[in-house]
Amino acid sequence: MKHRIDLHNHSCLSPCGSLEMSPSAMVQRAKELGISVLGLTDHNSTRNLPAFDACCRESDILPVFGIEVTTREEIHAVCFFGQPETALRFGKFIESMLPNIPNAPNLFGDQVFVDRHDNILGEVEKSLAQAAEITFEQLLEEVISWNGMFIPAHIDRHAFSVTSQLGFLPKHGYTAVESVRIPCPFETYDNPVITNSDAHYLTDMGIRSWEIELTECSFRGIARAIEKRSYRLFGG
Repeated sequence: MKHRIDLHNHSCLSPCGSLEMSPSAMVQRAKELGISVLGLTDHNSTRNLPAFDACCRESDILPVFGIEVTTREEIHAVCFFGQPETALRFGKFIESMLPNIPNAPNLFGDQVFVDRHDNILGEVEKSLAQAAEITFEQLLEEVISWNGMFIPAHIDRHAFSVTSQLGFLPKHGYTAVESVRIPCPFETYDNPVITNSDAHYLTDMGIRSWEIELTECSFRGIARAIEKRSYRLFGG
């Protein structure tokens, strides 16, 4: 069965994400777009994953539990885990590495986490827009040790990408690399290349996505399909 996938999306928890991006609204928009595998990757936190998990499963969408980490070098990388409990623990680990700088909602936006009915449960006081005290290399090692997928984000962008911060992509075996433009204008060392919407607003969801044929619609099934490069990209 074919599945349309968009793994990189931000909810109302991300300071740069629209307050309209509640997990329930995101899932409804995904259904309208025909997206059957949806990822949530808020900046440096995973607190909206429980609501996201519940909303996805009510709508027969496979949830992929992620986080977009800002490393010490100010590189963005999206990290994914097969179980929400694992992702939540990893999110706490990353939050603990953020500097104790309070969020300024008027400057950076709100950082609210909600339940599956959009009721606000709380707000993260620490700024999620900061860099965590972990290097790109250390983050890669951590995610692998947690049996996760590690994908350097939007490597062809001029800010907050591995190429903008280091000038090149370190030669490692990643789960994949994410590129806005297809084909990717940078050397990817034969790593699989995918593209995602990186949506911060409902209207941005699905602008870049990919499609795969899956006999097993699961986290591991997706990882295997990426490894085999058995997917088709849209957008970019």
